[in-house]
Amino acid sequence: MSSPFPRHLAGVIRTASVAFAITASTTVLAQAVPDAPIGYGPAPELPAPERSLLPTINVAPAKGWAGDTQPVPAAGLQVGAFARGLDHPRWLYVLPNGDVLVAETNRPPKESSGGPMEWVRGLFMKRGGAVTESANRISLLRDADGDGVAELKTAFLQNLSSPFGMVLVGDALYVANADALMRFPYREGQTEISAPGEKVVDLPAGINHHWTKNVVASKDGSKLYVSVGSNSNIAENGMEAEENRAAILEIDAASGRSRLFASGLRNPVGMDWEPRTGTLWTAVNERDELGNDLVPDYMTSVKDGGFYGWPYSYFGQHVDERVEPQRPELVASAIVPDYALGSHTASLGLCFAAGSRLPAPFTEGAFVGQHGSWNRKPHSGYKVIFVPFADGKPQGMPVDVLTGFLNAEGEALGRPVGVVIDGRGGLLVADDVGNVVWRVSAAAR
Repeated sequence: MSSPFPRHLAGVIRTASVAFAITASTTVLAQAVPDAPIGYGPAPELPAPERSLLPTINVAPAKGWAGDTQPVPAAGLQVGAFARGLDHPRWLYVLPNGDVLVAETNRPPKESSGGPMEWVRGLFMKRGGAVTESANRISLLRDADGDGVAELKTAFLQNLSSPFGMVLVGDALYVANADALMRFPYREGQTEISAPGEKVVDLPAGINHHWTKNVVASKDGSKLYVSVGSNSNIAENGMEAEENRAAILEIDAASGRSRLFASGLRNPVGMDWEPRTGTLWTAVNERDELGNDLVPDYMTSVKDGGFYGWPYSYFGQHVDERVEPQRPELVASAIVPDYALGSHTASLGLCFAAGSRLPAPFTEGAFVGQHGSWNRKPHSGYKVIFVPFADGKPQGMPVDVLTGFLNAEGEALGRPVGVVIDGRGGLLVADDVGNVVWRVSAAAR
């Protein structure tokens, strides 16, 4: 029988399939050995780069939660389902009246396949639950009686374009679609917006290697900060495809004028303001194909005009020799990130503990939703962690908040993404494989 794949891809498919089969057979053993804290903290030890003909592919197949199974909270905490039956919930935002907005969304169609390996990667990512048709919807969840379960779920905004970040400024709700920042009129308590949105500014789109766009507002609401991921792993599509990407843009809310606020951030997703200093922080997904323990994802304070290395270097001045041409003058200026979050953990969600009513040690610091690896052995991420802070800076190693997203067979029961503190001080976690929003609170005494 002839191969159903194009001839130039057949060898790649066969090799990748063998690699996946070997990975699947060793996953149970790998999961039995807990990960050491490699690649975490303010000064992580970085191994030498490892190169191979094909990247590691170790996808945790998406299974979902059966019955009343749920993640495992840390001691002193409890967890319950705030809302079930969602369609790939990725990001969360809490309105002033306590209503919760959830972006039910996924990537838009790509303009380019990105080459044979990108195509193969897509096949395995689909197995991991990362490739589904986007609902293009923001839903509203309301827990009016305060029992930790939303009794109302309604379509709040529909027919969007892979929406992700959301922020309310006065009576204007800003939504970051994959291709544009939109503004909608909002009235407190409403459960649906039917008014057409107004485009504030176009955002970099096309190819969509990293499609998520997040948005936060300055304290006075005059400036909006939009995170935009790269269009590649290490600029293999050319730097022309990276204009205003791998960056955080500052946008004037009134005029829509934008400027580059910070660059060299491969895929910044979560953003929040550190409560003591008022400094903007972001969680960044770093590059692939340099080995199991390179390159650590990280969280960092963001400096106006700062350059953070991508694609030419990582974690400061560690040069990525795969990138041509080199830019030593840029590498010399690369800022070392504040805190490493482990390699390939896909650390997407980020929120500070301000307003939280969770007990110690979860009182001062940042919660991080780690979506989980697809190209590391053993798996990394697949949990929510807490990074303790003191005086506005990270202190010590992270603490697990919510685990159990992988079962003993290496299947993904869920994958945590966005994290946010709700109006009653609980931690909400969007789970895009389990199609659940979880709520973490202090354990009942």
